[in-house]
Amino acid sequence: MGKIKILHIIKSLGRGGAEMLLPETLLLHDLQNFEFHYIYFLPWKNQMVDEIEKAGGKVKCFPAKNNVQLLLRVNEVSKYCITHQIDLIHAHLPWSGFLSRLVHVKNNIPVIYTEHNIQEKYHFVTRSLNKWSFNWQNIALGVSNDVTNSIQKNIKVKIPVRTLFNGVNTHKFSVNESAGDIIKRTYSIPEDAIVIGNLAVFREQKDLITWLKAFQRIKSLNPKVFGLLVGAGPEENIIKEFIKQEEIQDLILPGLQKNTIPYFSAFDIFMMSSKFEGLPIALLEAMSMECAIVSTKAGGVAEVVQNEDNGFLVEIEDHKSLASRSTTLINSPALLRHYKMKARERVLSKFSLTKMVKNIEKEYRQLLEVSNS
Repeated sequence: MGKIKILHIIKSLGRGGAEMLLPETLLLHDLQNFEFHYIYFLPWKNQMVDEIEKAGGKVKCFPAKNNVQLLLRVNEVSKYCITHQIDLIHAHLPWSGFLSRLVHVKNNIPVIYTEHNIQEKYHFVTRSLNKWSFNWQNIALGVSNDVTNSIQKNIKVKIPVRTLFNGVNTHKFSVNESAGDIIKRTYSIPEDAIVIGNLAVFREQKDLITWLKAFQRIKSLNPKVFGLLVGAGPEENIIKEFIKQEEIQDLILPGLQKNTIPYFSAFDIFMMSSKFEGLPIALLEAMSMECAIVSTKAGGVAEVVQNEDNGFLVEIEDHKSLASRSTTLINSPALLRHYKMKARERVLSKFSLTKMVKNIEKEYRQLLEVSNS
């Protein structure tokens, strides 16, 4: 019997959380029994392509400038599936999900769909299409219980829907002190400084203005604090203008980074200000890298971080509490060390990528057994 051929379909292969999981999981998959293909549509968002190909994946871009053009690629994707004898499609996020469901109706190829966000936060058109077409697939997976509950609340599902938590490669994402020291020297951050960091796409969901307000407040109480806000995105100009207007000091914006491990290694505290989340990969990576966590209670974050056990959680848009909790850690080195270790312990016990990969391979096999019976 030949290898089982899995096709991942996703809108882009940029540096979003869902996209970054694809090369990470590929490194741990059973490549003796599985072969992985990847289709994406936004050619300018291709940062993950090299990593996937190096790990043994086969990548194809069908260029599309917008969501309508994406859906019009259905015949080409169907032809790709037939030519490459694809056994199962694994779709990610709504618009790739819509297209995959059309392929399923057309060619009867089994489809697993992973939902990474709650339904309430999607645009009305996206939400409506999701609701209308959701049952034209075989199985749906939510990356957190919050995401799964949102599906069941907003859609009359007739297919199995269950939670499969995201994971992190805890071996790869472990502290590299020398790499962290290089980052500090590069940006003239003193050795004894406390570094508060975040790694995010600069978009409304992440509410980085709240993050900046919190950092500004922390900085006013402790001059030894420095900030690293890593990433890029559509709100970058807004963020830079706010920093300029407020004259926020000792905050560095390194831009989009391919290798994030040195930056995580430089962080003492990973502070998140998101308004909503599915289950953010950057959070899991930060915890694996022994960053103490201070975050808003955004969706699946509260399923990972247990307040006052392995991190601190505050209400959404509450920059004062983000600052207060961070300051508590800064003022107590022993407490800071404690929460760093507790963060790492949490992902080791519940959110390893190895466990996630084994579970998804189990889903693939079970679906194919049902489809072939």
